[in-house]
Amino acid sequence: MTTNLRPRFWETVPLAKLTASEWEALCDGCGKCCLNKIEYEDTGEVDYTRIACRLLDGETCRCSQYEIRHQFVPDCVRLTPATLPKIAYWMPRTCAYRLLHEGRPIPDWHPLNTGDPDSTHKSGNSVRGLTIPEFEVPEDDWDDYIIDEKP
Repeated sequence: MTTNLRPRFWETVPLAKLTASEWEALCDGCGKCCLNKIEYEDTGEVDYTRIACRLLDGETCRCSQYEIRHQFVPDCVRLTPATLPKIAYWMPRTCAYRLLHEGRPIPDWHPLNTGDPDSTHKSGNSVRGLTIPEFEVPEDDWDDYIIDEKP
């Protein structure tokens, strides 16, 4: 866990005023945002699949090339305070970025609350061990891998 964070910053500092370290610390490491999603144009509904971005490490639930991910996945979302309002609707319901954007508290099991970087996995709120790399499934078959998780 990063040590140069203000105490309980997520409760007192607006998202747009966070330091880069604080912004990154909001990520709970669930890996859900790295799952491929199916968005239905007619309804706007979003379904999550077990199909993970090729850069997601299925054990750690972190991007294996985070700093240079856009070199490999150019359309990987750049989550910032400015982009958050446009994409929050498809982010996981438990995502700290989404919750704080909506004015709600982060979950008790979040690593910022527990001090344990594995608390997301221990609480069952990550995709650890559930994913299939995207290169193993043709995109036309992704709907066969929809999971119950809803944004």
